Amino acid sequence: MTDEQELDLLSLNEWLKGRHALTGVAPVWDLGALPDQPSALFAGWLREASDAGVAEPHTVTLATVDADGVPDARTLILKRIDERGWAFASTRSSRKGAQLAAVPAAALNFWWQPQVRAVRVRGRVEEATAEESAADLAARSASARADIEAGDWTLWRLIPTRVEFWQGSRDRRHTRVVYDAMDESWTRTLIGGAAEQLTQGRGA
Repeated sequence: MTDEQELDLLSLNEWLKGRHALTGVAPVWDLGALPDQPSALFAGWLREASDAGVAEPHTVTLATVDADGVPDARTLILKRIDERGWAFASTRSSRKGAQLAAVPAAALNFWWQPQVRAVRVRGRVEEATAEESAADLAARSASARADIEAGDWTLWRLIPTRVEFWQGSRDRRHTRVVYDAMDESWTRTLIGGAAEQLTQGRGA
């Protein structure tokens, strides 16, 4: 590394130290009216983000691992959520396709900076039917379909075992609501920040 490159890194690191975080404005969150299903809470948060002008709130970071257990991540679009899972799509021939074939598990991470909110989802991944994948491809624009080879486009569903909703606070007393899958239902845990205040209020 040259002296000039080292200087650039020093300048970058000084700049990084001076950056502020959690600069958004967190919406009011009624922890006393949480739904039983995490998908319902996510739908509400997604609409709130969209209504507040958050750009592309349906974009999400997908994390996978390869056959050697080395993690990887990239940003794509959430297609839909239903009782079968959280759907996303890409080409089977892509790196993510190979990783999902080797290790059919993944995590999703949504980050809505203007609202200081994040949603984390993890679970196993299943491939949709060929008909569903073809229908998803057909719904794309002609230019988006142009370079896709026949049978390569694939729709996957992440079947969640854990969904965490995180809302940040400048005092670092962040609030988390964690849904864990249990048989045919969900358990729900409130952690930190406003959750502590709610628990104290109930015990008063």
